[in-house]
Amino acid sequence: MEKLCHVNVGNTVMVKKLFSKNMLRERMMALGITKGTLIEVMLKGPGDNLTVYKIRDTLIALRKEEASLISIQPVEFNQ
Repeated sequence: MEKLCHVNVGNTVMVKKLFSKNMLRERMMALGITKGTLIEVMLKGPGDNLTVYKIRDTLIALRKEEASLISIQPVEFNQ
């Protein structure tokens, strides 16, 4: 199972499932991280601890431990 924290910069993926609980789950859902949401990896910080994601046209920073709670699937765009 692939996790959001393992996706390289420039790739776009789709949220498959959230494994977060309680307040963290509510926060993620309030940020728009729900099943089926497209997420683009924009920038990784030093040590890959903090990563910036583009979620619904908004830039959101998540820590590695938060991103590891998001199961994803790759997305291929037809051009």
